[in-house]
Amino acid sequence: MELHWNFFLALERDVDVLSRYVEFDRRNYHCFSIEIARILVSASGEVDVVAKQICHAANRHSTAHDMVDYRRELIRVYPRIPDVRVKVPRFGLELKPWEQWKRHNGVPLWWTAYNRIKRERNAQYHGATLKHALNAVAGLFVMVLHLYRDKAQAGDLLPSPQLFRPDDAHYSGTRHNGLEVGISYRL
Repeated sequence: MELHWNFFLALERDVDVLSRYVEFDRRNYHCFSIEIARILVSASGEVDVVAKQICHAANRHSTAHDMVDYRRELIRVYPRIPDVRVKVPRFGLELKPWEQWKRHNGVPLWWTAYNRIKRERNAQYHGATLKHALNAVAGLFVMVLHLYRDKAQAGDLLPSPQLFRPDDAHYSGTRHNGLEVGISYRL
């Protein structure tokens, strides 16, 4: 059982429900709400757990415990993470959740917003934006694909996501697995 894949899929369903109330459009990227904050905090917290697991899988002596450490360790093993783009085809969106990792000690903007909201929700609540929440879930998607890399590349992570898709550079086709079609990811 891929616990973190299932957690990602549950968050993706929450994002799908949110789309009934907030149009996923760049013009709405700065809107914020309690539900958006919940999705941002949940996705970012899960990124923390998954990134730490990937670091330990790559180096059993890893002491990574924050985003700067995760970046340093994961870029060595998976240098293409900052280039991964995640599509949300239904809304014509393309997200770059790890783009800030291209800079030395770069931290994703959504991660900074998450930490501010986690520590000072009363003063930083407005940072729980649609843009940050979508990028946090997309960032989780990328991390979970790397955690379950072998299954992701084989097309065995099922069920497939309904909203989030890899960009063409990270899409390897589909694979029929019993009654379900799995997406094969190129990582």
